[in-house]
Amino acid sequence: MIKTINTKVCELIGIEYPIFQGGMAWVSTGALVAAVSESGGLGIIGSGLASADWLRQEIRTVKLITKKPYGVNVMLMSPFVDEVIQVILEERVPVITTGAGNAGKYVPLLKEIGTKIIPVVASVALAKRLEKAGVDALIAEGMESGGHIGEIGTFPLVPQVVEAVNIPVIAAGGIMDGRGLVAALALGAEGVQIGTRFMCAKECTISSLIKDRIIKAKDRATVITGRSTGHPVRCLDNHFTREIIQHEKEGMSAAEIEKLCVGRLRLAMVEGDIVNGSVMVGQIAGGVKRIEPAAHIIQDIMKSAESEYERLSARFEERIAASFIS
Repeated sequence: MIKTINTKVCELIGIEYPIFQGGMAWVSTGALVAAVSESGGLGIIGSGLASADWLRQEIRTVKLITKKPYGVNVMLMSPFVDEVIQVILEERVPVITTGAGNAGKYVPLLKEIGTKIIPVVASVALAKRLEKAGVDALIAEGMESGGHIGEIGTFPLVPQVVEAVNIPVIAAGGIMDGRGLVAALALGAEGVQIGTRFMCAKECTISSLIKDRIIKAKDRATVITGRSTGHPVRCLDNHFTREIIQHEKEGMSAAEIEKLCVGRLRLAMVEGDIVNGSVMVGQIAGGVKRIEPAAHIIQDIMKSAESEYERLSARFEERIAASFIS
């Protein structure tokens, strides 16, 4: 029997385990989200740049499969963001996570229906600003994560955000198992968000070609593009990333580079083009070794977390005993 690690985030949302599945655009669809939530974590639909109608359909897919809490990730720079928020209000979504902007103006409406608002942050300054806006918790995401990234690693970022705010913090970036969960809790986080490993869940609908690339990935398989544009992105190295990096070296304008990137994520995740698409994954890709059901992923995380607790406790007890003997 796995011991439940009950944290403030579990109590806030009503989930069994302090594990969020990252809301990845074109990846986190209803089937994956429902499987994660039904297994005790928090599944999160990635709305990305999708339409409000698409989102409503995915929300209803989740509701047909599970009655447990789930979430929606809202990209605040989406041209459909107001319509997306309206769908969230109408469907009474329990949790939203947000990225690429400040969710402050939507907080009062979401609070009225009881939706928990948990923005993703990459800096202490933004964390403080969002706490003042009234959000319920924060996801402190280090640059080890896949997709759009900040400039600070998970280990430096998480404890600084924890110390700066008085609301729960979830750690993200470079986490895939129980060791990462235990480390995050040691840094003061109340849970973890995991993306890349859930891309290899059986319920994830992305192309098998992408899953195969992740499983075969090594520790240095990812690269960062877009540094010159001010919007760095972590992806698996492929023809597309090498092309973008070369354009950046040659001084291509940010606007031209951004134009080349439009639609590339969908090209990879929906159409399965692993050569010309943007395969956004985290640095932890090299540690993902198999395709398995979402429920197995969550159980494995919790079992390995329990093992790590026991191992560390035994080590501390041995050292305390040794200090008395000496």
